[in-house]
Amino acid sequence: MSGIRLSSARPRKLPNPKLTPAFTEGMIFHMNSSLLCRLALMLSLTIRLGQAQNLEPAPGAKAAAKPIDPSLVDVPDAPGLPRVLLIGDSISMGYTLDVRAKLKGVANVHHPAENCGPTERGLVRLDKWLGTNHWDVIHFNFGLHDLKYLNEKGQYVPPEQGKQLAPPEVYRKNLRELALRLQKSGAALVFATTTPVPPGTLGRVAGDERPYNEVAVSVMRELGIPVDDLGGYVEAQQSKLPPRPASELPPRGKRAALRPGEIQLPFNVHFTPEGYDHLANLVVASIEQALPKVKGGAN
Repeated sequence: MSGIRLSSARPRKLPNPKLTPAFTEGMIFHMNSSLLCRLALMLSLTIRLGQAQNLEPAPGAKAAAKPIDPSLVDVPDAPGLPRVLLIGDSISMGYTLDVRAKLKGVANVHHPAENCGPTERGLVRLDKWLGTNHWDVIHFNFGLHDLKYLNEKGQYVPPEQGKQLAPPEVYRKNLRELALRLQKSGAALVFATTTPVPPGTLGRVAGDERPYNEVAVSVMRELGIPVDDLGGYVEAQQSKLPPRPASELPPRGKRAALRPGEIQLPFNVHFTPEGYDHLANLVVASIEQALPKVKGGAN
């Protein structure tokens, strides 16, 4: 226990405060606030670690109940600040807390209370996500769940064993309709390109994000919507590392060791905590660029 000094002196007794009802109530409030802060921090760390590992249960294993992701919890607005909505799948959920922290005092950042998934889900639930509130900036993405392959039971499977949820032309039609509906909200819009699909990911084909991003960029160009190229950034960063051989693909339920400088998990569409921080920086920059275009800069 080097470096730690233990004192043998007796602790000094502090005078007991008078236990008035007001004092007791204040102590209980302080204790509850402290406890809630600690619990929230522990929950956030637990879920962020789970996102980083992204472990799939073994076939036949019963999946454990998942705690509510902190990125999906509604937070109160700071008065007078612009309101920002992040729409997207688990990738957006992974950077939501970082974006909110980086824009503290600048904007109120929200995410719908669910994984927004594919474009077909967006068409059904967009009105619910927008609600009746005013949004100054909406940063949105769809893609990873459109290009996935599922079987009749809705399970992720290799392409030859299932059907792609939304082929590129269906994706184009759905995404264009979503973008047009979002434009009617009056918010400044930013579209984020889909991040890479690495080799070895179940239910997706490596590189399939590229044709989907080409479709998305063409739709956004047609509608005059700025693009935040998250996909291009990640691909450039990951290309600095040598490709992983298929022999390193771990058994299901396990994960491969990370290499220095790797921001995306190996054989996985999700990211390391450092990777989500990189994405958050890009998202924040695009939101800050959109904010001056908001009339009055606030509600």
